[in-house]
Amino acid sequence: MADFLGMMKQAAQLQSKMQEMQDALGNVEVEGISGGGLVVVRMTAKMDVKGVRIDPSLMKAEEREVLEDLLVTALGDARRKAEAAVQEKMQSLTGGLGLPPGLFGQ
Repeated sequence: MADFLGMMKQAAQLQSKMQEMQDALGNVEVEGISGGGLVVVRMTAKMDVKGVRIDPSLMKAEEREVLEDLLVTALGDARRKAEAAVQEKMQSLTGGLGLPPGLFGQ
């Protein structure tokens, strides 16, 4: 029974830490970059896009398709970095709780 109570206590601690982490992820920002810096997308680790910066040289009608491709690439780069930040936070959160590997996507 003591093991069960210990597990319940760990679960409550994990839930509290998960909420803290979710709150903190809104403050973690990453930048996705494409075209050697011609397009930069700023995003939180919660996948909220906060800003887009486009080099003025791409603001020509004949560069439209290039710009569209660079935006997709920058968004993908930002998403990958945001996911890595989430994974890092999860590992630091669950690392000390003695949870089995593979739980929560580790």
